[in-house]
Amino acid sequence: MKDKLAAKVDLKNRQASFEYEILDKLTAGIVLTGTEIKSVRQQKVNLQDSFCQFRGLELFMVNLHISPYEHGTYNNPIPKRDRKLLLKRQELRKWKAKMEEKGLTIAVLRLFIDDKGLCKAEIALAKGKKTHDKRETIKERDLAREMRQDNGV
Repeated sequence: MKDKLAAKVDLKNRQASFEYEILDKLTAGIVLTGTEIKSVRQQKVNLQDSFCQFRGLELFMVNLHISPYEHGTYNNPIPKRDRKLLLKRQELRKWKAKMEEKGLTIAVLRLFIDDKGLCKAEIALAKGKKTHDKRETIKERDLAREMRQDNGV
């Protein structure tokens, strides 16, 4: 049962790789309530505008929208509440020091359920791309697509 869930739930934020230059990646656990994990397993999650923010020495995921569980009670949590990420203290200190550099942010790349049935997030330390960098990304993507089509035909 858990293997089916792990294979099925793998939500990606495709916009993040276009908007940001990825410098470093980590996998972090997320603190969720019971009905939130059920909604994640039903893939009722929107990662589009989500990012991470430090509060003290703790890291929180902001703007992650998890729709309320349809069979839940009046106790369903707020869909866009801030959720704490679980990381080792050493990693948190390292990333907080890097975040103090100008122009860096922590973007959410992917949300998935691991082999044990726990919800995890892949987060990345990223630097925002300029418009000309985005154009280069589009050119590289188009060139790679043309190469694949030429090889396939």
